[in-house]
Amino acid sequence: MAATASAGAGGIDGKPRTSPKSVKFLFGGLAGLPADQRRGYKNVFNALIRITREEGVLTLWRGCIPTMARAVVVNAAQLASYSQSKQFLLDSGYFSDNILCHFCASMISGLVTTAASMPVDIAKTRIQNMRMIDGKPEYKNGLDVLFKVVRYEGFFSLWKGFTPYYARLGPHTVLTFIFLEQMNKAYKRLFLSG
Repeated sequence: MAATASAGAGGIDGKPRTSPKSVKFLFGGLAGLPADQRRGYKNVFNALIRITREEGVLTLWRGCIPTMARAVVVNAAQLASYSQSKQFLLDSGYFSDNILCHFCASMISGLVTTAASMPVDIAKTRIQNMRMIDGKPEYKNGLDVLFKVVRYEGFFSLWKGFTPYYARLGPHTVLTFIFLEQMNKAYKRLFLSG
């Protein structure tokens, strides 16, 4: 139930930020291209105006669905795996409900979340950065991205960059859940202790 609720919240949360992310991806993704392939945006406003004129308003929301899918996967995997990991550690008898248990459960959750979300993140990123080839989009949808990546680059390329992704997501997950646990304890102590 909690995973379903968090997945839904993640999906809703993923949508509003898509337009600025599209511009950010275009700036970041174009930096490594040869000079003749760069779009030459002067600033964010210039990019927004030119993208709207040259490619249409809907281009600003390219990757919206994969962004929401990624948010759903991240939220569901993170919350469900944290709860399960914490319970497993507590049941082992080696941990008590303290900051060490929360840290270990968070690191496990970050690992699970990284493994679950990387394929969706790759699809999202490639859709946001895709080019038009002979007047047609490079990919049809997120599934098309995943099939092409597996076919041309290999199955395990869906997890290319696992270590840096985990190095970013692991500490984020640790801080999120340690703060959550501390706030829950403070709330119980201040408002629920009779």
